[in-house]
Amino acid sequence: MEKIYNPSALFEATAKMFGADKSMKQEIKLFPVPKIESLQDMLRQTSRKYGDKLAIEDLTDTPIARVTYGSLMKNILKFGSALKKLGIPERSHIAVIAENRVQWGISYLTAMCFNYVVVPIDKNLSTNEILNIIHESESVAIIFSDSFESTFRERQSALKNLRHYISMDMPTKKEGFYSMSQLIDESRGGSEYDMPRIDPDAVAVIIFTSGTLGRAKGVMLSQRNIASNLMAMTSMVEIRSDDRFLSVLPMHHTYECTCGFLCPLSCGASVHYARSLKTVGDDLQSVKATIMLGVPLLFDKLFKRIYKGIKEKKLTSKIIGPLITVTNVVERFGWKSFKKIIFKEIHSKFGGSIRFFFAGGAAPDPMVAKGLREFGFGFLQGYGLTETSPIVALNRVENFKDDAAGLPAPGLQVKIANPDQDAVGEVYVQGPNVMLGYYKNESATQSTFDGAWFKTGDLGFFDADGFLHISGRKKNVIISKNGKNVFPEEIEDALNRSPFILESLVYGEDDPKQDEVIVVQIVVDAEAFIEMSELRGIPITDDLIKKIIGEEVRKTNAELTSYKQIKRFYIRDHEFQKTTTQKIKRFLVEAPTEAAQNE
Repeated sequence: MEKIYNPSALFEATAKMFGADKSMKQEIKLFPVPKIESLQDMLRQTSRKYGDKLAIEDLTDTPIARVTYGSLMKNILKFGSALKKLGIPERSHIAVIAENRVQWGISYLTAMCFNYVVVPIDKNLSTNEILNIIHESESVAIIFSDSFESTFRERQSALKNLRHYISMDMPTKKEGFYSMSQLIDESRGGSEYDMPRIDPDAVAVIIFTSGTLGRAKGVMLSQRNIASNLMAMTSMVEIRSDDRFLSVLPMHHTYECTCGFLCPLSCGASVHYARSLKTVGDDLQSVKATIMLGVPLLFDKLFKRIYKGIKEKKLTSKIIGPLITVTNVVERFGWKSFKKIIFKEIHSKFGGSIRFFFAGGAAPDPMVAKGLREFGFGFLQGYGLTETSPIVALNRVENFKDDAAGLPAPGLQVKIANPDQDAVGEVYVQGPNVMLGYYKNESATQSTFDGAWFKTGDLGFFDADGFLHISGRKKNVIISKNGKNVFPEEIEDALNRSPFILESLVYGEDDPKQDEVIVVQIVVDAEAFIEMSELRGIPITDDLIKKIIGEEVRKTNAELTSYKQIKRFYIRDHEFQKTTTQKIKRFLVEAPTEAAQNE
């Protein structure tokens, strides 16, 4: 019999943590969702309930390109039996590295169901970083796509603990490397009742937030950590069995893995893996996706593309403002689909079926969120960390704030530690989704906990409606001359709204006259400059770039209080190095030698 998780009581307990009043709690409707103890439990339930329904699909040609919920379970049972036959004992660590595909999902879920510990690895890391993670994680087997075959063959002698190499693409066993397809095809499989008993509280996944020697930290999550997060998330945002997710973010990242892979599978929805970031528009249309997860940069580009298309049609650009105003009024009277009808041409470019976009990995620009919503696209954002499985707070379809991280998820306790005069302090989290610790790194684990509370390293505050707002990373804060906190992310968001600025990074710099001043490194948007050059018939020169960027910085300063204003800017030749969720790697950025003054 299906057990239903009712999160209402948990939400009330959570609400008390930030002083939400009774009226607010009464407005919150949480969706009942199936209770799951582990990911193994989840798969048992969904394979029975949704048997012949499509579960996951590759939009590229791969050895296992499409599975239903029933055939997903069969593949898991066969692959798990094959791994046991190879002599890989339970609780062994198995690494997985590949691009997004069905076989990645089968590998991950097989580890969950057969009591292994899975180690997802970022495919974009350097060879040294990949080898270091395999070593640090003590993996005994690795499942990989063909782009890594030569890497592992050449370095077998250096990886003494790694005893089993399994290729997703090789059709048959070759020179000591196994074929995943062959292992599955030749396995006798078995019944779901043959799967081993799982301890939901034991480590199930180790995610390394960095692969660099000496910096590698492996976050240990249990199946209960992830299962509790899935239940909390889907109780706040309704995921339907007819939803179709287009997956564009890398699966090794906890945000995509939990929210874009496990979340739809827990609800009977389907996941479709985009061919590449360049084909997202076409893939949205072919799949007729209803939900797409992305990082803010993806939605910034999407929004700019919409507006560029509108500007090219002079008549349309003149009437778009009044149309938005009219549709806003009609929506307030209850006709929720009116915008989709009026802006049908825009929606059709994205498949015509989008229910909402979901932004994570970093805070999206509130203006982009508002802009997409004004065209009839649902837009939500959430906040979380790898260490929290990942969701801590979520906005909801009918209860959102574009400048907020969201409402804390049910079952979590969230508090602001040591708030300052503006009620801003470090965000602390406690709950069933919080990690077990860092793998074999007790000192790092101890330093990131205050008793039972996980210290996120983010500074934030709660507003009167109980929404959590994230001000910025604690380690990035600049202390102004008058002792006020300046959050670089706030200034960067304002700068990045300029069509001439592709990305920016704000930080404090020593100054002989003023102790420390606020400066910014800027990457210009080449496309915007080329468009302006062709329109005005003027050449692009260094002086022109400095002049226009200087004007944009002054415009931004006009919106900021005096102690937050930018004093110098630097023009960069190259984009910043970024993580897989497109966050700038701040620790790699070096101070340039020449600056343009903006006193």
